[in-house]
Amino acid sequence: MPCAPLAVSLGDPAGVGPEVIAKAWAVRAAHLLPPFFAIGDRRSLEAVWAGPIVQIAHPQDALQTFDEALPLLQVDDPGDIEPGVPNLAGARCALDSVEMAVGLARSGAASGLVTGPVAKSQLYAIGFRHPGQTEFVAERCGVAAENVAMMMVGPDLRTVPVTIHRPLAKVAEGLTAELIVSRARTVARGLARDFGIEAPRLAVAGLNPHAGEGGTMGREELDVILPAIHQLREEGIDVTGPHSPDTMFHAAARAGYDAAICMYHDQALIPLKTLYFDTGVNMTLGLPVLRTSPDHGTAFGIAGKGEANPRAMIAAIALAGQCARARQAA
Repeated sequence: MPCAPLAVSLGDPAGVGPEVIAKAWAVRAAHLLPPFFAIGDRRSLEAVWAGPIVQIAHPQDALQTFDEALPLLQVDDPGDIEPGVPNLAGARCALDSVEMAVGLARSGAASGLVTGPVAKSQLYAIGFRHPGQTEFVAERCGVAAENVAMMMVGPDLRTVPVTIHRPLAKVAEGLTAELIVSRARTVARGLARDFGIEAPRLAVAGLNPHAGEGGTMGREELDVILPAIHQLREEGIDVTGPHSPDTMFHAAARAGYDAAICMYHDQALIPLKTLYFDTGVNMTLGLPVLRTSPDHGTAFGIAGKGEANPRAMIAAIALAGQCARARQAA
């Protein structure tokens, strides 16, 4: 049986989400993209794209219309739409679109969700209280934030930050062996379930320069990270480290693991964005549903100018489709 179509939320109507989603549909055949449907306001697409759009009543309708037009589930009118000029009504539309996508994925009507970029400053102004879409989706799925993992995915690199949106000065105090173990377990299960890797290999980064140099440059490796590694090994997970972070991401090192467990946000995202700035995908592991997102923001400065690069959105849709097929085959 074919997978159900993917639900793709358009993100902020004034950002580049509508443009890159439309561009992804336009090259669907060249990239072998699975059927998907957009969720959001039709006018946000029409403001940046002249291609065919068909409004659908049910996700299943996308399977019949996908080859001829971009299927769209309409969300309530977000007021005035001007590319590059966000407003609070647009933020509400973006949030409603994500919530609808989560519900459809949870019900099985969609095989997964791909989330377009949103402006958190706009969301906060309408009462949003989550650090990002990852935490919002987790809550809507009934999963505690510490039991999910944000994995950045490129062609030959996967990185996972243990602490995420935490000021650098507060990373050490928020880093615990329990949190490292929880993230690593989630990653190991996710790699097996969604990527078909039977025995995932995890490489754990240190926090300090040279992984602490035996305690002379910080004790977090000895007091926090090593105990977590020992526990993971006792559970049968193939894990190495702590590795010096500055030697983990060259080509030969990347060939030695399936995912790098990093201690903080930039330690995970800098190597991924340096290597795969235009094609990086943000994937949430540990959820009952599949969720991916392009690893870029709303880019209001170029919205509506036809300059937005769709490669990350294409990669996010392709990855979600690949993982949906892996789950179906399991």
